[in-house]
Amino acid sequence: MSHAAQELGSQPECWQRAAELAPAHRTALPAPGERVAITGCGTSYFMARAAAALRESAGLGETDAFPASEFPTGRRYDRVIALTRSGTTTEVLDLLAALRGTVPTTAVIGDPDTPVAALADALVTLDFADERSVVQTRFATTALTLLRAHVGAHTPRAVADARTALADPLPEGLDGRAQFTFLGRGWTAGLAEEAALKMREASLSWAEAYPAMEYRHGPISVTGETSATWMFGEAPTGLPEQVAATGGQWVQGTLDPLAELVRAQRLALAVAARRGLDPDSPRHLTRSVILAGEAR
Repeated sequence: MSHAAQELGSQPECWQRAAELAPAHRTALPAPGERVAITGCGTSYFMARAAAALRESAGLGETDAFPASEFPTGRRYDRVIALTRSGTTTEVLDLLAALRGTVPTTAVIGDPDTPVAALADALVTLDFADERSVVQTRFATTALTLLRAHVGAHTPRAVADARTALADPLPEGLDGRAQFTFLGRGWTAGLAEEAALKMREASLSWAEAYPAMEYRHGPISVTGETSATWMFGEAPTGLPEQVAATGGQWVQGTLDPLAELVRAQRLALAVAARRGLDPDSPRHLTRSVILAGEAR
């Protein structure tokens, strides 16, 4: 079994533990009414997008999400949250250094024995969800579960549905498709982006992601008989029928949206296996992006 497969399968237990830990970290995480920004790179940025949408929709305060490399350091925030599995990613470290002394920062990390510990004002360590694989699965979803629980949006159903997502078979023929599009609405748009990234990283697939209503505005033109379109959450009226008319396979998510991401992770590994690829050694990727000349 690959590291990616083992780590993917451990998510229900990681989520349950993160949800139980959330109250102990309430002082390090945003208070109601604070103006907050959440940042990260790659997968962590997509989790930041989902977490920001969840917090703002819960009425807990204005919440933005940015890639660390594009963070607007001139804006005023009451707190900045950085998601970083490795604690060594150059862009995140540079941002935390630039913000030091100007705004309280919290890093949600997998490994505390890394440079980020010296730059963030507070740490939330999820070492039980750290990973050996390059392709992130459990750390990202566990970090989101922590933030989801903190805003009161996590329920035991998510854990139960994750177990279902691991046990039930994937839709027949899905792993033989050539093109994949993932759609979301609100906080699940970030999950759709992450699902597409997993397909690209692990299986070198042609994978795209969009807010569901935007899919009609051009992207549906790539959909055809070798395509699959996967919806995270409730679909816009008429969209399943439009996809069916293209000849593409429609996949309607019925589980908790984070559990649907687990199913998409499984699909990425299934397609990788079908194509003879090793998901533990994705092409051109390393576990952490450390820019040349800026090793930490």
